[in-house]
Amino acid sequence: MNTLDVSGILGSLFGPLFAILIIGLLLMSGIALALWFVKAKKSAGGQAEQSKYEYGRKEFFMSRAEHKCYDALVAAVGDKYYIFPQAHLPSIVENRVKGQSWRGARSHIDRKSVDYVLCDKEYIAPKLAIELDDRSHERPDRKERDEEVERVLQEAGLPLLRLENPGYFNPRELAEKIYQKL
Repeated sequence: MNTLDVSGILGSLFGPLFAILIIGLLLMSGIALALWFVKAKKSAGGQAEQSKYEYGRKEFFMSRAEHKCYDALVAAVGDKYYIFPQAHLPSIVENRVKGQSWRGARSHIDRKSVDYVLCDKEYIAPKLAIELDDRSHERPDRKERDEEVERVLQEAGLPLLRLENPGYFNPRELAEKIYQKL
């Protein structure tokens, strides 16, 4: 009795074709996996993503100069105004202006801040932005940033007081400068 060797017939017919198919599938899978891996490891800035970042508490909220200036501001006008340090622009200016993309406008100011904002005590409404200028404000990129912050605040109708850092702040002189701007 002759038995039909099915595995031999299939092996001889599909052997080379099957091998090419398997190699092709393995190559495509490898390429797809490599592309997925590269995409998963890149974020918007081209930096590797981490599933968990680690953080630690800062020792100080403000630099020494910012702290000295803050204390002088409190002595100068703390009885009439709340003083908020390191205020981000979206917290103090309105970006939802009719006729413009509010998302684009928000994105434009999202990472910009001023050193202090004086707000009235009745409504906590922003009345004056204050920038404490140190040597970093002399860099070309920082000058460009400062000009844009000034433009945004001026357009929003919020005055800006720029202060040089003399190392010591006289509360009386500071109060005069503030009231001249208000």
